Amino acid sequence: LHVRSRRQRQMCIRDRVVVDSAGTIGYHEGKSPDSRSMAAGEKRGYSFKGIHSRKVRTSDFNEFDLILAADKQNLTDLKEQCPTHLHYKLALFLEYGEQSTSAIPDPYYGGDDGFENVLDLIEAASDNILAKM
Repeated sequence: LHVRSRRQRQMCIRDRVVVDSAGTIGYHEGKSPDSRSMAAGEKRGYSFKGIHSRKVRTSDFNEFDLILAADKQNLTDLKEQCPTHLHYKLALFLEYGEQSTSAIPDPYYGGDDGFENVLDLIEAASDNILAKM
């Protein structure tokens, strides 16, 4: 596959990749993202229209090829929910990054830059995932 422009590459990726987000517990189910998270994302051009929290569903393990956890506890929780024969789909998100930390830090405790730092980590790991595709 030869791609000549970033726009063409993005169009190809949008046609081939489905990205979703879900939590291992349903505490915030149905709610919009945190306002600070949305503000940080919107500064980078992300849209949160129609985005609401949901809990991981059993069908997710069959539907998705890769399921990434924010930290080791989330990974453990996912392994408990996931059928054993599908455990190969589970990984820590930051295993795909180039930083020394393996867990996405909780942005609520990261001060003014907490949400920006989390976005930096997620974007870097995401770029690596896409590069491997």
